[in-house]
Amino acid sequence: MNKNELIQQVSEKTGISKKDTEKVVNATLDQVIQALEANDKVQFVGFGTFEVRERASRTGRNPQTGETITIPATRVPGFRAGNKFKDAVKK
Repeated sequence: MNKNELIQQVSEKTGISKKDTEKVVNATLDQVIQALEANDKVQFVGFGTFEVRERASRTGRNPQTGETITIPATRVPGFRAGNKFKDAVKK
């Protein structure tokens, strides 16, 4: 499912126009991104938690030259699935 399919299905399920549904979906995603930029967690009970994780610097190897390089520390988005979501996927 892509974003347009999500908007279509939510629109059909709620009876809200596709244009208004698209605004809601976009606003929701924007708010999740803004919260993560502020280093806050976003938790949807039963679905899961979006959070920012710190990835430590590490040593890597250039695949072309074999030279050892240092990969700098970085922040990456992470998602931890909630129990209801995990149970639904198991079925």
